[in-house]
Formats: sequence, C-alpha cells, structure tokens
Amino acid sequence: MELYQPTELSLTKYLFFTGKGGVGKTTTACATSASFADAGFKVMLVSTDPASNLQDVFQTELTNQPKPIVGMPNLMVANFDPVVAAAEYKESVVGPYRKVLPASAIKNMEEQLSGSCTVEIASFNEFATLLTDKSIESDYDYIIFDTAPTGHTLRMLQLPAAWTDYLDENQTGASCLGQLSGLGDKKAMYARAVATLSDEHLTTIMLVTRPQRAAIIETKRAADELTVLGITNQVLIVNGRLEHADDTISAKIYHQQQADLDALPAQLQKVATCYVPLRPYNVTGIKKIRLLLQANQPEIRQPVATPVELPALQKIVDDYLDTHKKIIFTMGKGGVGKTTVAIQIAKQLVAAGKRVRLATTDPAYHIGLYLADNSGIAVSHIDEQKELADYQSEVIAKAKQTMNEDDIDYIKEDLRSPCTQEIAVFRAFARIVAQAEDEIVVIDTAPTGHTLLLLASTQSYAQEVQRSSGEVPESIQKLLPRLQNKDETEVLMVTLPETTPVYESMRLNEDLNRAKIAHTWWLVNQSMYATETSNALLQARAADEVIWIKKVQQISDGHYAVAMWAPDFEQQMVTQ
Repeated sequence: MELYQPTELSLTKYLFFTGKGGVGKTTTACATSASFADAGFKVMLVSTDPASNLQDVFQTELTNQPKPIVGMPNLMVANFDPVVAAAEYKESVVGPYRKVLPASAIKNMEEQLSGSCTVEIASFNEFATLLTDKSIESDYDYIIFDTAPTGHTLRMLQLPAAWTDYLDENQTGASCLGQLSGLGDKKAMYARAVATLSDEHLTTIMLVTRPQRAAIIETKRAADELTVLGITNQVLIVNGRLEHADDTISAKIYHQQQADLDALPAQLQKVATCYVPLRPYNVTGIKKIRLLLQANQPEIRQPVATPVELPALQKIVDDYLDTHKKIIFTMGKGGVGKTTVAIQIAKQLVAAGKRVRLATTDPAYHIGLYLADNSGIAVSHIDEQKELADYQSEVIAKAKQTMNEDDIDYIKEDLRSPCTQEIAVFRAFARIVAQAEDEIVVIDTAPTGHTLLLLASTQSYAQEVQRSSGEVPESIQKLLPRLQNKDETEVLMVTLPETTPVYESMRLNEDLNRAKIAHTWWLVNQSMYATETSNALLQARAADEVIWIKKVQQISDGHYAVAMWAPDFEQQMVTQ
C-alpha cells in the first residue's frame, strides 16, 4: 500500500470523495485540492456536506459562491449548505398545498421531506448544476466534491415514477422518500449528471475509510452500490494509518488496524489503494493542509491539554436506576459503539438487581461473544433483514392495488432507503417493548427523531383521510406516547470525541427535540485522552479530544460520561 500522492495518480477531471462520517473526507479532499493547485492546475473544491468543516480547515469564511483562498493560487472553494437548500426545496413542494389540504396532511408532507434523504437530494442538485455547467468545465482542470451521492439517491433519479406527483398520490403509509416530486423540470439535467458520474474518463470516486472494520464495511457497501450502477472508476484511501508503535496502547492500535486491513473485502482488494498516515495534528490552515500528504513531517511537539472531568458510564446508569427508567435506547451514527454500550448498561442494571432485556439487531452469535450464558440478561434478537422483507412485502402488496408498474418501481426503491429499514426494525422493537412490561428494555439501535415523527404524522394523516389503520401497528401507536414520556424512556446519545461525530450527534439531538423524546445523557466513547498513552503521536491526538469532550459537556449541561478507547472494544466488554 503506497502513500497517497494525488499528483502521481491518473485521476479524472471530476473527483467525488465519499465515506462514512468522521473518516476524513474533508481533510483528504482539501489536501488533494491543494496538491493539484500547487502543481499549477486550476481547481474548484465544493462541499455539500451538512457537517462540513471546510471553513475551519481553510480558516476562511465561505459561501455557496466559489471564493479564492489567500496564499493558495489556482484554488477556488465553495461551501453549499444542503440543509438550507433542503428547507427551501421542502417549501417549494409543500407550499402550494397549504391552503388546499388539511393541517394534518401538511404536517405529514413536511415530515416526509424532513429526513436525510431530502438533504441528499438537495446536495445532488448542487452536484448536478456544477457537473453540467459548461463554463466551469472549461475553466477548471479539476472539480473536487467533498461528499458524493449514495447509490440509493442515484437509483432514485433513474426511476420514471420519481418524476410524478408522488406525495399527492401516496397511499402506502410511512415512507422516507417522495422527495423528487417537485423536480420534474430538472430531469434532463440530472440525467446528464448521472451520465457524467458513470463515465470513467471523467469521474473518479475516492472512497475514504479508516483502517477499522466498521468504516471498511460501510465503504464496501458504498463501492458495491456504485459498481452496480456502472460507476466503477474508484480509488480507496485508507486514512489515519498508524505507522509505528512504541507503547502498549499504540501497539494494540497498530495490530488491530493491520488485522482489519488484512481482512479487506475482496471487492475492495480489486480497487487501487493508498493510505494517509495518522498525523498528530488537526488539519486547519494552509500550512497543515499542505503538510498532510508530505512524506517528511516535523518533530511532534507535545501540546498541553486543559484537564477535563471524565465521569464513568456508571454515573448514567445510576441515574437511570434512580429515575426508574423502563425503556433505554442507545443512539448514534454507525461505528460509535451503540451495541457495546447497550450491553454494558444492561450488565450494570443486572448487577443492581434489575430484570433486563436487551433488544438488538446484531446477529445472535455476535451477541453471544459479548455475553456469557450466566449474564442474567434476556436477549431478543431481531432479524433485521426478515423484518425489512416482511414490511416491504406488506407495503408492495397494498401499493399493487392502486398503482401502475412505474409507481411500483419507485415504491420498491423507496423501500430500500435507510429510513424504511428503521421503520421496519422499529415495529419489531415495539412488539418487544409491548410484551416486556415488567422488565427494563435496553435497545441498541434507536430510530432517528425524523423516523419517529414520520410514524406519528402518518398515523395522524391516516386517521384524517380514513385510510387503513393497519399502516401503523397498534404496538407502535401505543409505544410512541411512551417514548415521549420522560419518566419512562431515555435515549443515550453515543458519540466520539471528534468533529464530525459530535456535529452529527447534534443534528440527532435536534431531531429528538422535535420528536419530544427525552435524551438527557451523552456518552463520549472510545476516548484516547482517557487512556493516558505515552506514545507521542497519540498523546497529541488525545489533547485534541479535549475540545470535543468539553463541547459535549456544554451541550449536555454536564450530563455526560467518557469511556476510554479499547482495542477490539466488543471483546473487552466481555471480560469486564
């Protein structure tokens, strides 16, 4: 695996950086842009990432208009805000119906258009505009995008029914999509954009991952989805690889990274691969941007970290016991450790003499690695794929009664969305909670606030237009009010002490506020600062965590805990 040197690779005009949150898409895209600009090429860098820290990286105020960067000739940078664009788009779709449909119907439409899928459609609108702009094409040698559209979004754009007035006709119950209903006038532009993405002579997908199993799995999923769509020109960038170890903690990280890279899926082994070493500094400012990809690095200077309190998870569990909570969700983005945190909470509740049921979507044999037979924890394993298949079959059967084949194709794509999967799994959780009145139920995967509001608004809408009450099962109808009862239910926000995971958790926090779901406590998971490592590079990284731990301390009003980094975290949990 070679060092990532973009100017030495045969890269295309359009570069799309993609990967799960927190893997380093933005810093890698910035460093790539700087490399090309310093080599004399004309470069435009555009971000449509809702969690983008592009302004922090360049230490420059940015807007949706391309702006030159002082001290870096040949580079223009723009930072589109897809959240604002999504809000404007939502109003363009819903606005015409405000004086036509009842309030409950408008509420349902608004929630249909409030999820991450709508934000991604708004992002793609920006991608498409730039991809099809002839003047931009002629003025720049490289156009680089920080964040790429998912395969799910691209498939939607190719469906005939996506260009119909879907929301007005939707009779299928809770749905995550319908976001394309107001984009009919842009179909031709989108078709040209998708064709450009599929042209290997024009576009390269830069798959960014960390050398960690969860990130690699997510990267493989993205690569597979794009390959199916014919977008096969891909490069894999492994970001944050530790090159040397000299203490116990660094040795464990080094060996775990190596093991995860040795197990790289066959699909990714076929992709051209390079790596960016783990650096001891945050990439902010032109100097650091240029330094990131250089082979020669300055000597590490040890920063002085301001001490911060590190309360243990037991503090949170004690509060759950004192306040007699009955339903506890762990919520957070993929890879933050929701499952293992849920297991640890369940263990501590059992140790306090409580009857506990752990509801999980992890494979049963996987949970078996974490829990001994005598753990005292009842486990309800939910087969995520079966629940999704059952829900898909139910919705499609109902749709076939009233829809043509084009509309059915769109519904099938709708049912492949992450939101739909949340709804299907949540129905199973609702059944478990309904049957477990005398237990504390700990659930390792929580639906987003958007999903909860979607279910609630669909329930209301169904009653308003006298549609089938079977769209929202009774168990969910009963559970939604329970989830809004702060005396009974809590969501634990799980995050990492890093920029993107914290900002993504803040957005989840806002969703839960909208849904009126109690979420008092936060857990900062996998903290290097808490390990007291003696490795110079890791010490420098640990010092950078303090600002994010303090950010969580502020957001949570002091209701937080910190769990230290552990190698193969799940196995560590078994032995505790």
